[in-house]
Amino acid sequence: MRPFDGRRVLLVVSGGIAAYKSAILTRRLIEAGAGVEVILTAAAERFIGRVTFEGITGRPAHASLWDRPMAHLDLGLEADIVVVAPATANLISRLAAGAADDLAATAVLASRAPVILCPAMNTRMWEHPITQANVARLVDVGYGIAGPADGPLAEGESGPGRLLEPEEILPRIGRALETATGLRGRKIVVTAGPTRAALDPVRFISNRSSGRMGFALAEAAWRRGADVTLISGPGRVPRPPGPDVVEVETAGEMLAVLETALTDADILLMAAAVGDFEPTRTADSKIKKGDGFQLLLRAGPDLLLETRAFRERKGIFTLGFALETEDLLARGREKLERKGMHLVAVNSAVERDAGFESETNRITLINRSGRVEELPLAKKTELADELLDRIEASMAAAER
Repeated sequence: MRPFDGRRVLLVVSGGIAAYKSAILTRRLIEAGAGVEVILTAAAERFIGRVTFEGITGRPAHASLWDRPMAHLDLGLEADIVVVAPATANLISRLAAGAADDLAATAVLASRAPVILCPAMNTRMWEHPITQANVARLVDVGYGIAGPADGPLAEGESGPGRLLEPEEILPRIGRALETATGLRGRKIVVTAGPTRAALDPVRFISNRSSGRMGFALAEAAWRRGADVTLISGPGRVPRPPGPDVVEVETAGEMLAVLETALTDADILLMAAAVGDFEPTRTADSKIKKGDGFQLLLRAGPDLLLETRAFRERKGIFTLGFALETEDLLARGREKLERKGMHLVAVNSAVERDAGFESETNRITLINRSGRVEELPLAKKTELADELLDRIEASMAAAER
């Protein structure tokens, strides 16, 4: 899995109740293709044992400066990235002071790899000026900070200090590892999910879009170093960590947010399933069965058409989607030209395991020159990277 395949992660675990999450993070890293070496502080061993990590990684876990000669240098030297999770107030203070009094602090100090600290501690400890000064000092020397999250703490209190969940830490590691990319620093706008058009206060017209394809694109673009704004319609699929998310409900709301977001955008990825129709009127109160309500529809706003002139004037590279039930290529080409896109991803609404409510998709990609490329059935997360690869290549060719 990009960009983890074959990469070496040094995971430093310090002594906090959240150390159990580090075992889950280790598993997620290995599932993504990374190799993981683990260092535990003496305090960490009171919360979770070496054997847990050894069972997950199939490698010895390290805890002492004296277990293996030169481990304090070799472990950091061999790593592509160093992740400290959880990073307690104690370890953060020692790292900020440049301490080299145990294997964990010495290995981090000796490494030249990127470092991500994932703080976890009581809220009062996190908010203390000394901790904040230590964190600021580490940021000044280039360390990344992931978290903490705000929520219930182990001691029954609540506030900032929770270790991020492994699923939130993983993409942040990926963003630090993703160096072979032409999207770093680009401003990308992604639309995702369905829109709703209200019939009355309790009913609406919508579609079956889950938002997964747009979410996958947003997460992959953010991982590649882009500044991503994700405009999402309503849905039940969790929003990806990383991108700035703006939630909307109607097509009109999505259009308004989109017009603002495009003012400084480089790329638009239009993956939302925007409703084609909306009722001519919305009832102010719940429609009763015996009311004889007649439903009249009108065309809703077409977001790509509404923004075409602005996108062309600003040179915004645009990828759109065309979900069709018949004549896929002909309809895809027509939409590409009429709506001013650079690429259109055509997929079938009736093919099994593709389109709405599926974790996989099959895409036919058409560009402005008429080139057609068939992308095989794959997970939407994998297709997101395939599409971004094509976008990077197209933009690089246009800039040469």
